[in-house]
Parts: sequence; C-alpha cells; structure tokens
Amino acid sequence: MRSVRFNTWAGLILAGSILALCAMSGCAALFTAPVEEGESFDQPLPGLTRAQQLAFARGDEAFEKVFSVKEGLGPLFNQPSCESCHSGDGKGHPRTNLIRFGRNTGGVFDPLYTEGGPQLQERAIPGAVPEMLPAHANAISIRSGPLVFGLGLIEAIPDAVILAYADPNDADGNGISGRPNMVVPPDWMGVPQTPSVGKFGRKAGVAFLFQQVANAYHQDMGITSDVLPFENLHPANGTLGDDVPEPEVSRSTIDDVLFYLRGLAPPKRGPVSPQVLQGEQLFQQVGCASCHIPSMKTGTHPSIAALSQVDVPLYSDLLLHDMGPELEDNFIEGEAEGTEWRTSPLWGMRLVADHLGGNPFYLHDGRTFELAEVIRLHGGEAAGARGRFLALSKQDQDALIAFLLSL
Repeated sequence: MRSVRFNTWAGLILAGSILALCAMSGCAALFTAPVEEGESFDQPLPGLTRAQQLAFARGDEAFEKVFSVKEGLGPLFNQPSCESCHSGDGKGHPRTNLIRFGRNTGGVFDPLYTEGGPQLQERAIPGAVPEMLPAHANAISIRSGPLVFGLGLIEAIPDAVILAYADPNDADGNGISGRPNMVVPPDWMGVPQTPSVGKFGRKAGVAFLFQQVANAYHQDMGITSDVLPFENLHPANGTLGDDVPEPEVSRSTIDDVLFYLRGLAPPKRGPVSPQVLQGEQLFQQVGCASCHIPSMKTGTHPSIAALSQVDVPLYSDLLLHDMGPELEDNFIEGEAEGTEWRTSPLWGMRLVADHLGGNPFYLHDGRTFELAEVIRLHGGEAAGARGRFLALSKQDQDALIAFLLSL
C-alpha cells in the first residue's frame, strides 16, 4: 500500500507540473500533434464498426510484434517482425530486401526447393545454418517490402474489372500488352483450386491476401500457424526445428493481421498546384496512364462495408508487363516471365521518403532515389512512354515528376 500511495502522489505532482508548464509556455511545445487524417500509412479506413476497429487494433499490435527465439522465431528467417520489412506500413528499406532465387534454363524454371528455394532465408537461430545462395542459381530476384496500405481495397477489386484492361496480344496496337498472372491458390487455403487473378507481390503471384499473410509468417519469420504448421527447414539443418510447439501463432492472430491489412486506408493526395495539374496532363499524354490506370472500383464486400463500391486511386492495372532487360531478373513466378512485373501502384508516392529516413528507395529493389531514373529504366512495353518523357523539356519533366510526388 505504501508504494501505491507514493506513486499516486508522485503522479499528481507530475501532472501538476505539466499543467503549470502548459500554462506558461503552451502545450504545443511539449506534446507532438496527432498526425492528420490521410498523412500516414497506418490509419484505418473510415466507416469501420466498433468491432472492426478492435480487430484492427489487435492486428496492428500483432503486425508490430517482434518475435524471439523462445516464441518460435526461425529456425530460418529473414526478419523478426512484419514491421521490420514494412516500416510504418511503408516500403521496405534495401537493408531488409528479400531474395527469391531459382534456375531458369531455356524458360524452364526450377525453384530449387531442395536447396532452400525459392526464398533465401539468410538468418538463423543459434544452432541452425543460414541458407546460402546456390552457385548455379541464375534467376535472382531482389525485392523490397511493398507498401501495405490499401491492400483490402485492391483485394476487393473484382477480377473482371482488372481483366477488362488486359490486352495480351496488343489488339489496339499501342505497344502495351498487359496480361494477368492467373494463379491457383494452395490447397491449405480451403478454397476452390481454380485460377484467380494475382494481385499481390511484385509479379502478382498471389491472388488472396490471406495467403500473403500466412506465407509471410512462415517464410519471412519462420513462424508456424494452423494453416502452415510445419517448420520451413533447409536440407543443411536436417530435422532441426525449435523448442516451441506448433503452431506458434494461432489462426486468430493471422485473422487479426489480415483484417489490419484489409483495413489500412491509403493516404490522401497532396496539394494540386498548377505545376501538378500540368504534370497530370503530361502523364496521360506520354502514355504512363496506359499501365498506371488512375482508378478502379471495388465490388460489394461480403463483410466489410468500408471496402464496398469504393473508388481506388491506386494508379495501376495490376497486370503483368514486359519491362525489358533493364529490370529483368530472369525469375519466373506463376505465369510471369523473367522480364515481367506487375504494374506498381503509385499512390502514397509523396510520403514514401518520410518512412525511410528521407530517402525513397524506388523500384522493386530500392536501387534509386530519382524518379527520372525510374522512368529511364522502364523498357519493354514502357519504352515508348519512356522515350516521350525523355523528349520533354526539363520544365515538363519536372512537372510530371511533381505530379507523381503529389500522389
């Protein structure tokens, strides 16, 4: 009782001191103002119910959780938490890049499962051997963690809406031949084994967000779950596991993180100046919008009203496009070839650097800070748009980039 009384009085004294300081200098000097709506990547969609807000909060906590060896981390892993690869729910830093690998021989792809493929887990708990990249792997794909806001909105876009933009044979003759990555979900998901439009991942290799979450726990952190209850072992480790009983996280945790990701709202667009308006017109004129579709609309969501019939300003068609040798990784994922990538959504571009210490680390591997360099690296189907951009005056190029940085 003595310690409780002491802490109570100490708290009252501290509170009184803070109030006195506020009166003398203004509280703004002492407290950080809350982030405005639409100015960060970790805010919930408007319109969530009370129960959904609670699920969102639980998922947020689970997303941030850093696992220890005693809690099941590993034996092989890349990072100890979801947030390690998605700081502030933003794009990953190159220091946390993942490596996918395999062997591509004349278009026949071997994911090298017996040698730890297709994802390299370069870290291990004590007593385990980290994976090494096989010398004969010739398909090496280095990838930063993507932005995770708005994933629920992307998932809620009907396949038919995305397929309406597909033109695999370039029937309209504009040089753009986007196509979907039609992927079959794994049997552990308990859904029909029929091809669906891939929407997630750098090559659109995953159709369902649930699969993305469960795989991230299993592959990135070495955390087992009800749906993936077996450790991700490497042949060099034999039968080595860890001392934590499986599953290491419950299905309810997976569901909470899934809801959190579905419930993350995209940030709002920044100020629209005359220069930004000019850049938006140029974005259309040079052909960038042929792949970076400004907006698509969700269908009716079965359980989250906030995801139903919503315009999604993602600036992507979510289709695969041949981007030429400049960005080739030789890695085949589902129907995606070694030069093909899913069109990256451009929303949130203006805030990317804020979540990465001031440097935006653009492209799938974070190789450059300069948007003009990103455009110069666009080959293949984007070569025409790239050429038209490079032919613009410096003033017009700056306007187009200013538009991108307003998204």
